[in-house]
Amino acid sequence: MTEPLWRPGAARIAASKLAQFAESLPAGAPGADDYEALWAWSVDHPEAFWRATWDYCGVVGAPGERVLADGDRMPGARFFPDARLNFAENLLRFRDARPAIVFRNESGLARELSYAELYAEVARTARALKDLGIGPGDRVAGFMPNVPETAIAMLAATSLGAIWSSCSPDFGASGVLDRLGQVRPKVLFCVDAYCYNGKTHGCLDRVRDIVSGIDSIERVVVCPYLNETADTGDIECAVTFGAFTDNDATEVAFERLPFDHPVYILYSSGTTGVPKCITHGAGGTLLQHLKELVLHTDVGRDDVVFYFTTCGWMMWNWLMSTLATGATMVLWEGSPFKPRRTAMFDLVDEVGITVFGTGAKAIAAWEKVGLKPRKTHDLSTLRSLLSTGSVLAPEGFDYVYRDIQPDLCLSSISGGTDIVSCFALGCPVKPVWRGELQCRGLGMAVEIRRDDGSPAAVGETGELCCARPFPSMPVKFWNDPDGAKYRAAYFDTFPGTWAHGDFAQLTEHGGVVIYGRSDATLNPGGVRIGTAEIYRQVEQLDEVLESVCVGQDWEDDVRVVLFVRLREGLALDADLADRIRTTIRANTTPRHVPAVILQVPDIPRTVSGKITELAVRDVIHGRAVKNTDALANPEALDLYRDLPELST
Repeated sequence: MTEPLWRPGAARIAASKLAQFAESLPAGAPGADDYEALWAWSVDHPEAFWRATWDYCGVVGAPGERVLADGDRMPGARFFPDARLNFAENLLRFRDARPAIVFRNESGLARELSYAELYAEVARTARALKDLGIGPGDRVAGFMPNVPETAIAMLAATSLGAIWSSCSPDFGASGVLDRLGQVRPKVLFCVDAYCYNGKTHGCLDRVRDIVSGIDSIERVVVCPYLNETADTGDIECAVTFGAFTDNDATEVAFERLPFDHPVYILYSSGTTGVPKCITHGAGGTLLQHLKELVLHTDVGRDDVVFYFTTCGWMMWNWLMSTLATGATMVLWEGSPFKPRRTAMFDLVDEVGITVFGTGAKAIAAWEKVGLKPRKTHDLSTLRSLLSTGSVLAPEGFDYVYRDIQPDLCLSSISGGTDIVSCFALGCPVKPVWRGELQCRGLGMAVEIRRDDGSPAAVGETGELCCARPFPSMPVKFWNDPDGAKYRAAYFDTFPGTWAHGDFAQLTEHGGVVIYGRSDATLNPGGVRIGTAEIYRQVEQLDEVLESVCVGQDWEDDVRVVLFVRLREGLALDADLADRIRTTIRANTTPRHVPAVILQVPDIPRTVSGKITELAVRDVIHGRAVKNTDALANPEALDLYRDLPELST
């Protein structure tokens, strides 16, 4: 393609916060008219860049004199080693009547909280936690849907210096125990029940199992959600949210702590073993999120920001930081296709969303069911659409600009739980090229490395790496006292360089293309192939709803096996299999063509919605999947066991 799908106009570029930020930089720094030069400057001058980011984004706290200590160590570098700040204080810096949280669910429930009302709720909740003795370093957990009380509980806990950790309520009890059991929270927030896709799911039976399995829990706070009169379900240490917060507190006494004081514990997917407890620092998380929201997404007080997420996915944590910008944060709980399949676009028009985020799979699903929101909705407020969770295929870019909104900054973004942020993401001053993430993040020394560790050329695929320290690196893994698990996770491949586990490529436009996880990369005949290249072709076919592709060890080599889920009532016949192979061969290489294609009624995915190729690969090789509780539909794995087509 010789032309981009979209270019920002001169007025939009000039008015962007990135352009204003560039003007505030020291003499000699590039302007926003040359993003690649600005990126290079930010990487080469980390102390100047991150201090300028702190100042421009208005971080509340004392930065101290030093910006970076031990900057040549990775891991081991320390940003703002003398700083003191509080995460919640930054998210609650605004206390006026403007809307802070707009909440909607699939059943039509609607709530709103102003910044003043949110602050008041946090003040009462923080007082209640403090009265329990909660303080710096204590863990407070949520087994909560995406409701306002989850945000309130997180803000109250972190205002005291406690560490917040959460699991989505679609986890089974054993999945929660595998996660929260490792970090031993003192307080657990939960709801009576939640609703998804029209079905009600009770929570209190699982909460009883969780409490009996984690003896550190001293108090359970039950937030009535589906039933305002719901009680505590006879859980001995439980109290309702209303009773818990029944006090007269009006102020929050924010505990200012060091930059690296832990704020969040997030969890790896857990499909290959017990989940890793990835611990993130308050300062690094805040500064990185502000950089991404303000400079890369151009968010300000007039914006209305939405991300479709559960509380168990790091995009929830990212969305929470929207509060630090003073924008309105929109929460949705339930299916994105209820009560109508146009629910998300109805929401855009109803509340005036300006920045909309979702998973790439949702965009593909909208196209598959034939939604054309450009014809059915106004969408005049929408100026940015963010996509993550999996690779957004080039055809997904086409769909957005053809059928959703032609004048839109479509930002495919990529990072993860490991950094609670992004390595590559959007840019308000750059064009959007088909199939590409717009840019490498400012301050992030992103490189593509060959297997021998040397830098790959532009257009060459390899391992996505970060060659220099950045503030949102985890401060540690919980229960990893000597840091061995942490170093092994990111630094064993290339010592001194973060290897992220994505198979990727830099483009001539300064963008990034992601081809999938490198540990799921196919290797037939010794040639590395990203699974996203195959999905892109297969899922263009109208008959195919989704697919999962893995490599099977076969005759001293690897052969490509493709599983497809088809539209209801369709069966995989020889004609469709031939068209799948022909489509793949015509648009990729002969090595991409599957040796075996099989139809399955379901595809296993994690609770955050990501297809789990590694679990499928283990099953077809007769290996045990170590932690099926990490899956939303573990029963789907049975569909892949002992298939005769894979043994002949």
